[in-house]
Amino acid sequence: MQFHIITIFPEMFDSYLKGSIIGRAIKDKKISIKFYNPMDFCEPKKRVDARPYGGGPGMVLRPELFLKAFSKIKIPSKIPRVPLGKKAKIILFSTSGKKFTTGYAKGAAKKFTDIILISGRYEGIDARVQKILRAEEVSIGDYVLTGGELPAMVLIDSISRQIPGVLGKYESLEEERVSTSEVYTRPEVLKYKGKNYKVPKVLLSGNHKKIDEWKKGG
Repeated sequence: MQFHIITIFPEMFDSYLKGSIIGRAIKDKKISIKFYNPMDFCEPKKRVDARPYGGGPGMVLRPELFLKAFSKIKIPSKIPRVPLGKKAKIILFSTSGKKFTTGYAKGAAKKFTDIILISGRYEGIDARVQKILRAEEVSIGDYVLTGGELPAMVLIDSISRQIPGVLGKYESLEEERVSTSEVYTRPEVLKYKGKNYKVPKVLLSGNHKKIDEWKKGG
C-alpha cells in the first residue's frame, strides 16, 4: 500500500511516521509514504492562499498549486488514459464528507494499492480541486480541526492496520476482539492509595469457555 499525501506541512508527519507500528511497517515495506507539497509550485513572493471570492473570513488555498502537486503522483496503470488506474483512491478531507469508519478502512485496504490524501488548511482548498479530481470527501468526526494533517494520520494508521503483516498477528486487531474493551495484565492485585484493585477472577481461572463468555459480556 502506498499513501500519497498532498500537504503544505509535510514536517508534521515526521515523529508519528517514525514511531511504533507505522514506523516498522514502513521499514518492512508493508506501506510507503510519499509527500507532495503545493508550496514547491508557488511563485516567488506569492502566497499559497488567497482571499475568498464573495467575501468572508480567512484565506482559501489556491487550486492550481494543489493540482500541480497532484500531477507529480505517478502510479503504474495498465489502463490507457487512466493515469491513476482503478486501484487508486483520492480522498479530500471535509467536515461535511463521508464518515470514516473501521469498515471504510477495511474496504480501502482490500480495494486499493494507492491512496491519495489531500490535506487542506485555513478555510479550505478551492472547491474546484475536488471537482476536477473527483475526490471523495471524508470526515473523521463531527468536529473541526485546524487542518487535514491529523485526519491523514488517522486514515494511514487505521488502514495500515488492515494490511496483512503490519500488526504481526491478526488477533492484534482491536476491532476483532469480542465485546468487552477491558484488558488486564500484571500485577494481579494493584495497590493504589490504600485500595486494592484486582483482576477479575474469571481471567485467572484457566477456564477458556467462561473467559470467552466474560469477554462477550455474558
